[in-house]
Amino acid sequence: MSANAPITPHLLTVPRKDDEVAKTNLVGLMRPALRDVLIEAGAPEKQAKMRASQIWQWIYAKGVRNFDDMTNLAKPFRELLKEHFEIRVPEVVTKQVSEDGTRKYLVRIAGGHEVEIVYIPETDRGTLCVSSQVGCTLTCTFCHTGTQKLVRNLTAAEIIGQVMVARDDLGEWPVLGQSNPPTTRLLSNIVLMGMGEPLYNFDNVRDAMKIAMDPEGISLSRRRITLSTSGVVPAIWRTAEEIGCQLAVSFHATTDEVRDVLVPINKRWNIEALLEALREYPKVSNSERITFEYVMLKGVNDTDEDAHRLVSLIKGIPAKINLIPFNPWPGSDYERSSNNRIRAFADIVHNAGYSSPVRRPRGEDIMAACGQLKSETERARKSRKQIEQEAGLK
Repeated sequence: MSANAPITPHLLTVPRKDDEVAKTNLVGLMRPALRDVLIEAGAPEKQAKMRASQIWQWIYAKGVRNFDDMTNLAKPFRELLKEHFEIRVPEVVTKQVSEDGTRKYLVRIAGGHEVEIVYIPETDRGTLCVSSQVGCTLTCTFCHTGTQKLVRNLTAAEIIGQVMVARDDLGEWPVLGQSNPPTTRLLSNIVLMGMGEPLYNFDNVRDAMKIAMDPEGISLSRRRITLSTSGVVPAIWRTAEEIGCQLAVSFHATTDEVRDVLVPINKRWNIEALLEALREYPKVSNSERITFEYVMLKGVNDTDEDAHRLVSLIKGIPAKINLIPFNPWPGSDYERSSNNRIRAFADIVHNAGYSSPVRRPRGEDIMAACGQLKSETERARKSRKQIEQEAGLK
């Protein structure tokens, strides 16, 4: 397959024509909602919970998109499903493969909008970087995604659908009718570090991740899921209680003066407020530690003083510091710190007792590295009313 060739998702249903009656998409519905729509469509109420569980397993454990393949369901019930419902995931527009094996997918969702997903293969894991919004609200000055205006939130279906699309491409669904012995997962980790601020789309992100963690489906451990936030302080507590996944924070500066520029949300919730919330997170969520993401910007945040200040700020928080060499993009005003400066910074953090790995840039040749994602087809900012309507929130 050529680097930019589109792929055909596993057993994908035929796209709906404009003149066809819209059917309810079963992807993204939580179990109670799935049961309710089955009853509304005419399924016997006494059987609805069991039928919902069966359909759930077909969709999320086996990757089936065709109701006719759900062989433990009676044919009349399958006909009812075909009449009222569909199993729809985002449409893959292009797939690019980096020299290092990183895969970047451009996918199209409802309304013709497009977002990007990145799969990063490593020797001990395969990590999928998932988007939560079309565009972003945060305008972080070092981030290419931040230069794209927010269009709308993604639905739970569109978020979990990204995971399903990647599993399609990786061939990670069981082969129907064959015995499938356990194998090492190709997609073993999810990071909510793609386009958008996940905590500004909390409900849909939460539901999608609960689907990903469900033991009768995709069945990823909550410790295999990391949500990255720029610091939406009020939602951090909710994340601990309602999702319980690992947490990463886009920190990037050690003074409010610098962080106000790099991460403008700091003007609303400053470093002190953010750190107070982060100190409580591991206790509530039973997480091992917080990951602090720190992009290394030449002459901006990379001095020895910054490193010592960082260590002082996070004292008492179980933490890991990911040092990220800045990934350049067209028009950026920033430069990557030198390798020597990054190593010196890392040594100070490491000597203070914190893990301080330097993230190796992946997928730079296809603009898939951290901070580089941006769908060029999405430019126009829409009103909040339009965003809510298109996301099905109103």
